[in-house]
Amino acid sequence: MEDTIAAISTSATGSGGIGIIRISGENALEIADKIFRMPAGGKLSDKDSHTIHYGHICDPETNEVTDEVLVSVMRAPRTFTAEDTVEINCHGGMFVTKKILSEVLDAGARLAEPGEFTKRAFLNGRIDLSEAEAVADVINAKTQQSLKASVGQLGGSISERVKIMRDGLLDHVAFMEAAMDDPEHISMEGHVDTLKKDVNDYLAEMQRLLDSFEGGRILKEGIQTVILGKTNAGKSSLLNLMTGSDTAIVTDIEGTTRDTVKEQVSLGGIVLNLTDTAGIRKTDDKVEAIGVEKALEHAQMADLILLVTDASKPLDEESGEIFQAAAGKKTIVLLNKSDLSPQVTEEDIRDALGKTGQTESEVSVIRFCAKSGDGLKELEECIKEMYDLGEILENDSPVMINGRHRECLLQAVKSLELVKDALAADVSEDLISVDMMDAYVSLGKILGEDIEDDLADRIFEKFCMGK
Repeated sequence: MEDTIAAISTSATGSGGIGIIRISGENALEIADKIFRMPAGGKLSDKDSHTIHYGHICDPETNEVTDEVLVSVMRAPRTFTAEDTVEINCHGGMFVTKKILSEVLDAGARLAEPGEFTKRAFLNGRIDLSEAEAVADVINAKTQQSLKASVGQLGGSISERVKIMRDGLLDHVAFMEAAMDDPEHISMEGHVDTLKKDVNDYLAEMQRLLDSFEGGRILKEGIQTVILGKTNAGKSSLLNLMTGSDTAIVTDIEGTTRDTVKEQVSLGGIVLNLTDTAGIRKTDDKVEAIGVEKALEHAQMADLILLVTDASKPLDEESGEIFQAAAGKKTIVLLNKSDLSPQVTEEDIRDALGKTGQTESEVSVIRFCAKSGDGLKELEECIKEMYDLGEILENDSPVMINGRHRECLLQAVKSLELVKDALAADVSEDLISVDMMDAYVSLGKILGEDIEDDLADRIFEKFCMGK
C-alpha cells in the first residue's frame, strides 16, 4: 500500500484509438513530473485536482519525445483508489503504450498486480468488497442483462440491503445487552415481538436474494448447453443458425461432425455455452466412435440438452439410446425439419423420454426448422421459462450473481433460523444474541469485513491488469 503502482488500463493486446496508463499512490504526481513536459513549463504536482493537461512524454535522460499525450490529475481522496492518481492518455499502439509504461516504472512506480487498483479502492474504504467484485463482473458481462445485474451490484443494490439487515441485528443485540446489564432501567417488554418480526423480515429478504441466485448465475456464466442427436438430424445447422455463421461444416454425408465444436451465443439476453457433438450412432469408424463417446460424456456434464430429432423420420432404437443419454437433464427436444412431412409427434417424444424416467417439468418439445429459423423465438421463450428467467430479465429487483455471497447468506440464514427457534422456545437473550452476532458476521463477509487476506488476494487476482 505504500508503493506507487502503475499499469496499462486499456487493452495491452491490440491497437486502439487511445491507450491509458494509470498511476496511483503517494508519489504518482512526482513520478509523472519526471517524464511529462508541458509546452509552457510547470509541474503536474502544482496543478489542481481533476484537470487535464497537454504535453509530451519524454525520456528523462535524453529528453527524446516518446508521444504526444493528455494527462489527467486527480488528487486523493476523490479518486477511484482514494489515492493520488495520474492517467496518461497516449496514442493506442501497443508499442508506444508499453514504452510509456516502462518509462513510468523507471521513474519509480511498481507494476500493479491484477486487480490492485480495485483492491486499493476496497482497502481504502472507497467501495466494499461486494462492489469491488462487481467491477470484474461489469468488465466480463456478456449480455445487456448480465451487465445490468453487475451495474446494480456495483451501485450497491446488494450491499445496501445487507447493511440494513446488519444494522438492525446490531441494534437488537445492543439493546438486549444493555437490558441484561441494567434491567432496572431498560425493559425487555415488547422487544421479543419486535425481534421476531424483524428476524422473519430478514429471513424473507435473504430468501428472495437466494432465490435470485440461480438466475443470476446463468446471466453471469451462461448455461452449459449440449446439442445432441443422431447423424444428419440438423445439429450443426442449429449451431450455425444460433451463431449466425458457418461455424460447423454441414453436408448430407452422415458422420460429418466427428469432434465437439464449442461456441458462446446470446439468445434473448441469455448466454448459451454451446457444444455441438458428433451424431450418435453405432459405427465401426474408430474416429467417429471416439466422437460419439465424447458426445455422451458432454451430455453428462450439461445443464441443458438441445436434443435435435429429424421429425421427417420415425423414431428407432438409436433414438431411444439418445433419449437415455438426456435422462435427468433439462431437455428441449427440437422436432427439426418441420418443413417436411412429419413422422414424429410430440406425444411420441414424450412417450420415449418417459421410458427413461424424465419428468414432464424437465422436458419441452418444439417444432423447429434449422434451415429457416422457424422455432428460434419459441426456443428462447422456452429457455426463459425453464430457468424462471422471465421475471429477472424484466424487473429491476437486485439479483445475486456471486457464489461467495450466496455461501455467506446461507450461513446467515442458518444462524437466524436458530434465533427464530430460540425465540419460540423462550431461550435466554444472551444465547440468542450469540446466533444474531453470527448472522451479523456472515453478512459482513459479503461486504468484506473481517475477511481473510488470502481470500481477498484470490478475489482480486482474478481481475484483469490495470483494474
